[in-house]
Amino acid sequence: MAKNSARDIEVKAFATHHVITQPNPLRKVLRRVEEKDMDDPIGRAEKALAGLSSEFKDWMTTEVNRLSAAHAAIRNEGFTKERRDELFHAAHDIKGDAATFGFPAAAGVAESLCRIIEHAPDFEKVPAELFTHHINAIIAIVHENTRLDSISVSAELSHRLRKVADDYLTDVNRDRPEHLEAVLAPSIAPAE
Repeated sequence: MAKNSARDIEVKAFATHHVITQPNPLRKVLRRVEEKDMDDPIGRAEKALAGLSSEFKDWMTTEVNRLSAAHAAIRNEGFTKERRDELFHAAHDIKGDAATFGFPAAAGVAESLCRIIEHAPDFEKVPAELFTHHINAIIAIVHENTRLDSISVSAELSHRLRKVADDYLTDVNRDRPEHLEAVLAPSIAPAE
């Protein structure tokens, strides 16, 4: 793009100040569009999302299967950094995808599971039931989220698991204030 020359710049002098106005080079590339021809990118995105919505359940099932496999590997073969990371990444992906795919309660449970993995001082000392309850809750939410009564149960389950996880993390991090602050922070998972 060519630089403006000194003659293109407009200077207005006032008693106490000067106003320097530079020409807008974008005016040459803009074109006016009639109202009937206007593009609505948000509308197009929503329409595309609606077209894909029939596949959301399958995508969530794939994510849940990945989470279950990571948990099974830890249960059957023990803890390693790689297995812990895979469990975290599977839970984190569910946390990010669940609300978009129509399973917001699963996002809350997955976030709670991520927090346990992140903030437990000794991963191997976390009660196995804490992992199992979170993973079973996510599986149940994804498989049973079609009935209205199950939606309210899912939300309640999500809240209770978060409370249990927070209580556990508060107790085990009582001597680690940097983790305690993160544990006591409010949820960032999308609410229902």
